[in-house]
Amino acid sequence: MSTKASRGNFASKIGIILATAGSAIGLGNIWRFPVETGQNGGSAFILIYLMCVLLLGIPMMTAEFVIGRHTHTDIATAYQRLAPRRPWYLTGYAGMFCVTLILSYYSVVAGWIFKYTLDALSGTMSFVDNSAEYFATFTQSYYLPVVFALLFILLTHAIIRRGIQNGIERFSKVMMPILLVLMIGLAAGSLTMPGAKAGMAFLLRPDFSKITSDVVLSALGQAFFSLSIAIGCLSTYASYFKPEVNLLKTSVSVVALDSIVAILSGFIIFPAVFSVPDVTPNAGPGLVFITLPDIFRTLFGQATLIGYLFALMLYLLLTLAALTSTISMHEEVTTFFVDHFGMKRGKAAVIMTLTSMALSVLCAMSFGPLRKVHVIDGMTFFETFDYVTAKLIMPISGIVLSVFVGWRLDHQMVVDELTNNGALHIARPVVAGFFFMIKWFAPIAIAAIFINELLS
Repeated sequence: MSTKASRGNFASKIGIILATAGSAIGLGNIWRFPVETGQNGGSAFILIYLMCVLLLGIPMMTAEFVIGRHTHTDIATAYQRLAPRRPWYLTGYAGMFCVTLILSYYSVVAGWIFKYTLDALSGTMSFVDNSAEYFATFTQSYYLPVVFALLFILLTHAIIRRGIQNGIERFSKVMMPILLVLMIGLAAGSLTMPGAKAGMAFLLRPDFSKITSDVVLSALGQAFFSLSIAIGCLSTYASYFKPEVNLLKTSVSVVALDSIVAILSGFIIFPAVFSVPDVTPNAGPGLVFITLPDIFRTLFGQATLIGYLFALMLYLLLTLAALTSTISMHEEVTTFFVDHFGMKRGKAAVIMTLTSMALSVLCAMSFGPLRKVHVIDGMTFFETFDYVTAKLIMPISGIVLSVFVGWRLDHQMVVDELTNNGALHIARPVVAGFFFMIKWFAPIAIAAIFINELLS
């Protein structure tokens, strides 16, 4: 089994924050967050979301960091070391199974975005008359969705193969600032649109009459899923943290970046949505591939260059967000093969790449030649993978993680990790609050998410 020294570490604190933020920041922030906000009443939802991130996201992320940094190994081996001869390690294997499935269908959506990025770059999007028909024709093709999904996985593989410092950290230091600059530029452009005032009013003026138990549960779910909690990605990255890294401060920084990106996405989407008649802010998943191209065409029909740049920046932004997430998922399983079986990194990466590629073919073809092939309860491969991961494995793993850290681990060991063995001063109320959230609030909140996801 590989040692800590042979595995390497992140070289800098900014590299840690940007890489870990990249793991958390994905399509859930830029795509799902505006949809959830639009469906749940605007800024009232955002306020509840921020509260959920504070109460659930930071403690749960810190708990994963504790496990990863203390053991300096993959998630399955980490559970085995912390609780020898106990079945807790099954959660680690479930996490790796989960990210393999997620990477497989996530890469399909990422492939769609990659295709639209190339369309935006070539100017093809300007000549599409019917966005819905164009999207359906593409996704139902026998080979195009497969090709773009596989290309995206290969791009992920190329970064993973280069290792932690030369691959993941170097990529994150370059691409995360570009992502943030793109978001700021797009938000500034959106604020010049005719519907900017109405869009900002919807986004920033709370309507507390919209708050219901369903809205609260949706906000909890968005906070939980958007941060990639409990599936092992964050623990894997933490296994590369140096001893002097402040775990709690890093969690706060990552969560803050994640939330900023999510809210900025609202500044991009809603002014555009409110600028075109008969388009609602709850357009759903078709927002990115159908609604927005129609909006671009309507708003920028006479200003081709502006529309070209706006569309290109948006889809490039989405591509980068998707790539930072696929990297973290790939890395989790690659790390397992390296640590647990002593494989060379290149071989481990190839195994994960080939596995996810094979599964992604099934997911990509779920909208075309395999759309009538149902796995469970009338669901395609794509829908089955999404259901099993989002509605079953992730919430169950979250409950297990919170119970394990809150009730099973030695509290002094957890405190030592939080304080870097006494080198950091953390106020007692903060430590007590962390344990309260992990022991009581987190498992109850995630159980509520679990039940709500199943019922919905």
